[in-house]
Amino acid sequence: MLVVIGILAILAAMLFPVLAGAREKGRSARCLTNLRQLGSAVDMYSSDWDELYPFAKDPADEFCPVIWSDFPQWQAWIPYMPRITDALNPYIRNSEVWHCPSDTGFTELEDAGLPLNGKPTSFVAFGTSYFYRTEIAFAGTLAGSPDRVAEINLLFDAHGSWHGRSDIDSHKRWNILYADGHVKSANREQYDRAWSTPLWVP
Repeated sequence: MLVVIGILAILAAMLFPVLAGAREKGRSARCLTNLRQLGSAVDMYSSDWDELYPFAKDPADEFCPVIWSDFPQWQAWIPYMPRITDALNPYIRNSEVWHCPSDTGFTELEDAGLPLNGKPTSFVAFGTSYFYRTEIAFAGTLAGSPDRVAEINLLFDAHGSWHGRSDIDSHKRWNILYADGHVKSANREQYDRAWSTPLWVP
């Protein structure tokens, strides 16, 4: 009996990571589907607003406006901008589309080191699991106008630990909606490259 129990325990230990990985792949797929639907909402918004991307802010802008201290002219707009959820909700049937199923929240703004309480989940705290590249709004960017539209991040997971590992930066992953409407799971290098891609080539 003890031998059988021992064997079952070993098998369970071997299977658990496999099952956990399969569950996470399913959650990540749902997250990408959410972002794809949000991309459709962005298209409808731009059709109604002279082909502009949403003029809106995300939780990082609202609660950590200091991130824009180098651009005071943009920082001054933040109190008067709608949230990205409010801007796009008229084009969305179900607010659950803002909820990444892997969202476990966070306690500081990723890569900025600023305190931001996104617990128990970002969706519960802010109504969205996804953040917005607000530079696009500040610049008054026309939909489809950036020179490298397929490489520019538009909406993305608020934290890279949800689909990866929080203890190893290089193992983080972010699901991203790009400005041309395609979505993909990005590693650290791809995520950083999207952020560093300028809206226009000088």
